[in-house]
Amino acid sequence: MTRREGVRGLAVGLAAALSACGHGARRPAGAATPITLRFWAFGREGEVVQQLIPEFERTHPAIRVRLQQIPFTAAHEKLLTAVVGEAAPDVAQLGNTWIPELVALRALLPLDSLVRRSPVVVPEDYFPGIWDTNRLGDTTYGVPWYVDTRVLFYRSDMLADAGYRSPPATWSTWRAAMARIRARSGGRTYGVLLPVNEWAQPIALGLAAGAPLLRDGDRYGDFTEPRFRAAFTFYIDLYRDSLSAPVSNTQVANRYQAFAAGEFAMFISGPWDVGECLRRLPDSLRGRWMTAPMPAADAVPDVPATLPLRGATDTTVPGASLAGGSSLVIFRDSPHPAAAWAFLEYLSAPAQQAAFYRVSEDLPARRSAWEDPSIARNPYVRAFGRQLQSVRPTPPVPEWEQIATLVATHGEAAARGAVTPDAALSALDADVDRALEKRRWLLARQGAGATGTGR
Repeated sequence: MTRREGVRGLAVGLAAALSACGHGARRPAGAATPITLRFWAFGREGEVVQQLIPEFERTHPAIRVRLQQIPFTAAHEKLLTAVVGEAAPDVAQLGNTWIPELVALRALLPLDSLVRRSPVVVPEDYFPGIWDTNRLGDTTYGVPWYVDTRVLFYRSDMLADAGYRSPPATWSTWRAAMARIRARSGGRTYGVLLPVNEWAQPIALGLAAGAPLLRDGDRYGDFTEPRFRAAFTFYIDLYRDSLSAPVSNTQVANRYQAFAAGEFAMFISGPWDVGECLRRLPDSLRGRWMTAPMPAADAVPDVPATLPLRGATDTTVPGASLAGGSSLVIFRDSPHPAAAWAFLEYLSAPAQQAAFYRVSEDLPARRSAWEDPSIARNPYVRAFGRQLQSVRPTPPVPEWEQIATLVATHGEAAARGAVTPDAALSALDADVDRALEKRRWLLARQGAGATGTGR
C-alpha cells in the first residue's frame, strides 16, 4: 500500500476498525488470522516492553504485536532508511526531538482526531511541556510514552558542611555553595561535574534563562541573544573559576566512584541515574545524597529588563529544564492504523505507565501514574516530578540533532579556554545559520507558492 492510498483509506475505515480491534474486542470463531503489528522500540526500553505485550494480546485477541528491538545507536538511521524505502513499522518509539524530522518527511500519522475520541489518552493528564514536544503547529503526531528531564544530583552532607541545609534554588546561591565547598576542601573538590562535550547542560541553562535559541520562525541561530549569553557566561565561568573541571565524559573513569569519593559535590543528569546511583554508590552514602530541581536564574547584569528571566525570589518555582523522553507514533503507511491506535492507548493507560516504570525505571508521562506507590514513595524521584512542571522543549526543527552537536563543539572550545564565550557564541550562530540554510530555502519557497510568486 502506498502512502497516498493509506491516507485516503484511513478516513473511510478507521472509526469502524477501532471498534473491532480495540478495547478488548473478542474475535469470533472462524475469524481470519489476527492482525500483526510491527513495533520498533529502542535500547533497554525495547528489551523490557516485551513484558507488557502479552496482556495486550490477551485483551485484544484480534491483534498480535511483533516487537523489534533496535540499539539506540542505530535507531535514527534505521528509521530514516525504512521511511525512504516505504518499510516503516506500524508503531515506533521515537525520541521527541526526532518528531520534527519525521513530520518533515510526511512519515507520521496525525493523531488529533483519535485523541479527541479516546477515553484513555487525555492530554490534560500529561505534563504540558512534554505534550508540546509532540505537536507541530496545531497538529499532534505522537503520544508521550515516558519522560525525562535534567535535575541536580547533590551530596547533601557536603552542602551541609558548607552551611547549606537545602539545595540551591537560584544560580547565585548555587555558585556560592560551589565556591564554599571548593574552599573548604582546600581545592580538592569541585562544586559540580559538567562534562565539556555535552550540549544538554548549556541548553538547559539557556532555557532556564528564557532564551529562545532560534529566531525568525526558527530560521536562524539566536545564541548571541542576551539571555543565552548570560546563561552561557554563567556556565563558562564555572570552569574559569575552577568550580567545575574542564573534562569530557570520557575523561571521567567512573562518575559514581568519583561522586562517592567527594571529587565533586553535584552533577546534572536524568532519571536513569537514580537507579544507577542506588546500585553503584556504597551503602555508606545512603542518606548523604539527593536530587533537586534545577536552580532558577537570577536577574543577570547586561540583560535588558524587557527580556524575562526566571524570578530569583520565587524559590517554589524551579528553573526550567529540558523536556525530554520518548513518544509513541503511528506511521502513515501502516495498513493497520486502528489496531496501532489500540496498542498506543494500551501503553498510555496509567496502569501500564506505572508498570513500565517498574520494569524500566523510565518516568511516566501521565501525571496520574505518579500516584502509584512505587513512584510516589521514591524520594529520589520527587525532584523530577517538580521539575517536569517546568520544562521547555527544544526548537521543533528537523536540524536539532545537528544543532545540538554544534552547541557541544563550541561549548567545549570555550570551556577549555580556546576561545572567549562571545567568540564561541558568534561562531555557533554562524554554524547554526548554515545548518538551517535549507530550512530557510524551503520556507521561502512555501511562502512564494502561497502568494503565487517565485516561479
